[in-house]
Amino acid sequence: MKASAIANANIALVKYWGKRDKKLMLPNNGSISMTVDGMSTNTTVEFDPKYDKDAVILNGKELPEGGFDEFVNHLNLIREMAGIKEKAKVATNNNFPTAAGLASSASGFAALSVAAAKAAGLDLDKKELSMLARRGSGSASRSVDGGFVEWLRGENDDGSDSYVVQIAKPDHWDFRMVTAITSTKEKKVKSRAGMAQTVATCPYYKGWLETVSEDLDKVREGIKEKDFTKVGETAELNCLKMHATMMTTKPPIIYWNPTTMRIIHSVLGWRDEGMEAYFTIDAGPQVKILCMEKDVEDIKKRLSGIEGIEKVIVCRPGGEARLVDEHLF
Repeated sequence: MKASAIANANIALVKYWGKRDKKLMLPNNGSISMTVDGMSTNTTVEFDPKYDKDAVILNGKELPEGGFDEFVNHLNLIREMAGIKEKAKVATNNNFPTAAGLASSASGFAALSVAAAKAAGLDLDKKELSMLARRGSGSASRSVDGGFVEWLRGENDDGSDSYVVQIAKPDHWDFRMVTAITSTKEKKVKSRAGMAQTVATCPYYKGWLETVSEDLDKVREGIKEKDFTKVGETAELNCLKMHATMMTTKPPIIYWNPTTMRIIHSVLGWRDEGMEAYFTIDAGPQVKILCMEKDVEDIKKRLSGIEGIEKVIVCRPGGEARLVDEHLF
């Protein structure tokens, strides 16, 4: 059977960094994100006896054998759940740079989970899909739902209480993210490896974990209350704390480039001038500027004067992952 799905990327306002179980993809801390409209993955999956091996086509190019082990592992999990053995053909397209710090793994594994589960004959609800997507990429659990969502850390060893709950729907308020892409190159240290390195060697990682609960409470409350200042201030500090743990690992992980720094200093300067905007940065060099709708055009104009920005994408809160009728093959 063949099925297709589209899932949006998500950008964390309170970051997830570090796992307590690598196999089940269980996080050391909870996280809160905004599912973003404008950056998405479209995936088609077909399980069929005619295929003698799994094949994955990413952005129009077939990946070589051994080059998509994470996809195969996820397909194996779904085959086991569905009680089937057929091999699969997968085609997946991103409308934004892949593996560059823009959460392509989140939208990718969310779309793969929704499409493959349907193609395998599974009937999963949103909670179950979130837990399934988590097994492919932790942050993918957040892309299953729309708007503003929280991925619960959970306490159970089997991961049965680690899934996503929605805090607010996409149309909750006029919150926006203006994404400034400073490099489309694939990052040298992938998030998964970076997390493991940080947990193993960073002397300040314990301090990160000790402060995340307070950040979660503030951002959750801020979203519900539509308190932009509370959300923005907390998200920016949370971002800086996460990158501080990366920078103090052995060897250090520094994702920022000169353009990243120029944008950071610009945002700080804008606030001094009276414009309320904040920044957040995931494991990569791209900067997401948090603002309200009324300031989007002004921020785009200001960004146009900063050297090194390759593209600007304005993101509104986006919808949940969903099945679609049009297939990629």
